[in-house]
Amino acid sequence: MARPRVGIIGNSYLINDEYPAHAGGTMNSEAVAEVSHAMPLLIPADPRFVSVPELLESFDGFLFTGGRPNVHPEEYGEAATEAHGAFDRARDAIALPLIRALVDRGQPLFGICRGFQEVNVAMGGSLYPEIRELPGRMNHRMPPDGTLEEKFALRHKVTFTEGGVFHRILGATEVMTNTLHGQGIKTPGPRIVIEGHAPDGTPEALHVADAPGFAIAVQWHPEYKAACDPVSRPLFEAFGRAVAAWAAGERTSVLRTA
Repeated sequence: MARPRVGIIGNSYLINDEYPAHAGGTMNSEAVAEVSHAMPLLIPADPRFVSVPELLESFDGFLFTGGRPNVHPEEYGEAATEAHGAFDRARDAIALPLIRALVDRGQPLFGICRGFQEVNVAMGGSLYPEIRELPGRMNHRMPPDGTLEEKFALRHKVTFTEGGVFHRILGATEVMTNTLHGQGIKTPGPRIVIEGHAPDGTPEALHVADAPGFAIAVQWHPEYKAACDPVSRPLFEAFGRAVAAWAAGERTSVLRTA
């Protein structure tokens, strides 16, 4: 029996600083295949190659991954500055309308890091260009040096809303997570419900209010060692259940957590 299909939103990338490619981290595919039990397929996120209607009909769910480029501030009504960093306008052109369409249809989506920020922007929210420059905030960026294990190490707590979606999925109101991001949510979109915060108040987990399907996102990177991490695994398992239900033709207004 064919597995449900999960589209993984890729990033534009230059190999050896000269050869254009579309890239996606292997750990994203591992999490989808091994924990969500779905077929991971990398999407070249560029409107020259794919359209939102085609994607909606070709996949059962979507993973909006992290990536070095940031959402362009024009997407939330602000001018670009040096602090905003690099951009991927082709990904913006696919990811943002795709998120809105998925929310409307009730088709499963899971946002990670940049994907977390994309969900907020797609739903009418805005972003800070650099969290660490805000008074009282931590440096949430990835350590510049060290091994992959050191860069993805658990670095701060996230506290969830009692009785909320993440509390139900994880069975806890406080967990430890990694942190590898520079930007963060400034103003939540009108339907964005922030359910998790870092100790410095930075938003870390959200769901879309009144979405007819699975629509959650986190600011950290749960794809890292997802199969054995006690926080990551339940998130990808819940996503997998939602994707399998969509593939089976089930349409429910309840966010499936079990």
